[in-house]
Amino acid sequence: MAESTKTAKLDFGGKSVTLPVHSGTIGPDVIDIGALYKETKAFTFDPGFTSTASCESKITYIDGDEGVLLYRGYPIEQLAEEGDFIETCYLLLYGELPTPAQRKKFENNITYHTMVHEQMALLFRGFRRDAHPMAVMVAVVGAMSAFYHDSIDIGDPRQREIASHRMIAKLPTIAAMAYKYHIGQPFVYPQNDLSYAANFLRMCFAVPCEEYKVNPVLARAMDRIFVLHADHEQNASTSTVRLAGSSGANPFACISAGIACLWGPAHGGANEAALKMLAEIGRPENIPDFITKVKDKNSNVRLMGFGHRVYKNYDPRAKIMQKTAHEVFEQLGIDQDPLLQVAHELERVALSDDYFISRKLYPNVDFYSGIILRAMGFPVSMFTVLFAIARTVGWISQWKEMIEEPNQRIGRPRQLYTGPARREYLDMSKRG
Repeated sequence: MAESTKTAKLDFGGKSVTLPVHSGTIGPDVIDIGALYKETKAFTFDPGFTSTASCESKITYIDGDEGVLLYRGYPIEQLAEEGDFIETCYLLLYGELPTPAQRKKFENNITYHTMVHEQMALLFRGFRRDAHPMAVMVAVVGAMSAFYHDSIDIGDPRQREIASHRMIAKLPTIAAMAYKYHIGQPFVYPQNDLSYAANFLRMCFAVPCEEYKVNPVLARAMDRIFVLHADHEQNASTSTVRLAGSSGANPFACISAGIACLWGPAHGGANEAALKMLAEIGRPENIPDFITKVKDKNSNVRLMGFGHRVYKNYDPRAKIMQKTAHEVFEQLGIDQDPLLQVAHELERVALSDDYFISRKLYPNVDFYSGIILRAMGFPVSMFTVLFAIARTVGWISQWKEMIEEPNQRIGRPRQLYTGPARREYLDMSKRG
């Protein structure tokens, strides 16, 4: 971080404190309050950290007002349309797009790490068949530290890199195994001559008794979904990974913590809620009545898949998802699917209604991703699992950046205590 030339002045308790102000490459300035408690004996109060920068990062930038998402400075639209997930992984991890030689070496490293230790298959048998796949993911990813002892020394740069490659490579395999176990089918091993997304689809949908050919349109759609979800700045799960990592925990445990956080319906489960909403609407002609209920504060009916904690404009990922939905539905011959028709009409109505425009409720990435995954054959229980596969590279890139920060310290948020003041312990006989 460059030395600051800007300052902010805070008057508190009869004392004036000068605080440094830092400027990023782009985005709002940040007031450094690191010395605030020392100078004033006061903390700041920011529930949800909506106005607090928890770290310095060079990985991802979001401008919610303008609808901008950049990975290492590259617009998400360009990466999703012109690149692929392996290239995006390299970019997030190393900061630059790979040369052809770098791309080949990196892809080989990922490809030849896709198999998991054979004993890990025994872990799955400990779960009930109806266990949620995310519960399995949390446990199995955390257990990787018990199998890969040669990549848990976070002080060794080479071990950090190996752990990063392993998680990017093995998460699709573990996710597919969780899915197969859930539906009672045998595990399918990775196939090294397939692309990252195609390999994952094969591991999910192939069976030993039949030949399986990956549909290139579906593989491209899956790859694009991975790119769009690869990172999203300091969201809840990424912050969880960083906080866990700040204690010195091994990378597998940190990613497991991120998966657990992602499982929450307010985070990774949003596309499931949007799909459920579209199904409940059922037909385009039911939309006017639905919109009326959304506007009624007493109805408890919410418009899912619109609006975002960060974006106050059209989510740039949503436009790509909309195009992808068309491609998938056309390829599968279900372009007249009622849910897609409902999605189109609901989007049209909402974007032309002053009620939603004034509240900046634009479609987000979750609005279309649920119906795409449903069309591809994934059950709702797998939606967040797919999100976890994609986000792993973002988590591990953020973790790696944090570990390599010279001034990195364990995370320790403060609090506004509102419980009882100091009290004296009373002997049992004196308590009335």
